Amino acid sequence: MHYQISGKQIDIGDALQTHVKDGLGGAVAKYAERPTDANVVFSRNAHEFVCEATVHLSTGLTAQAKAHATEIYAAFDACCDKMEKQLRRYKRRLKDHHRDRAEPVELFGAASYILAASENSEESEPETLQPMIIAEMETQIPSLSVGEAVMQMELTGAQLLVFRNEKTGGVNVVHRRDDGNVGWIDP
Repeated sequence: MHYQISGKQIDIGDALQTHVKDGLGGAVAKYAERPTDANVVFSRNAHEFVCEATVHLSTGLTAQAKAHATEIYAAFDACCDKMEKQLRRYKRRLKDHHRDRAEPVELFGAASYILAASENSEESEPETLQPMIIAEMETQIPSLSVGEAVMQMELTGAQLLVFRNEKTGGVNVVHRRDDGNVGWIDP
């Protein structure tokens, strides 16, 4: 597995890198057959250290975890525990999907835009109904089954996931509803 360990305005020493490789490698190896790469980022938030880990699995799915603590090693250990817990919950489903899928998830490029926030002033009306685009980026849309899409959304902790349905070929959305259930939009 390829590791990318970095810090945002924090110096990451060799001892911490070794600790991350040993800890994360052991946790992921238990539950995922062939993880491809891991990205671990350390940062500071006031007096706490924050650790964010993303692991890409050979099936094309991604698992993410984030934790914070007053010590950098404790932040990583908490993050690693969260990652291990997620992978343990989905171990059976990950392995089942891996057997069904001969090759990795196919990704399609798409444009992603960030729109400027609107002024919430009731007195002034907007000059135009066209939103102001403040950023344009490239994003990836995976080709998944609905079950895989729900699992991917839960693994990453996202509120919604846009994906291309393998069965129909159309663009679909799964999202976390306010009542705790998962919604599926299939236009």
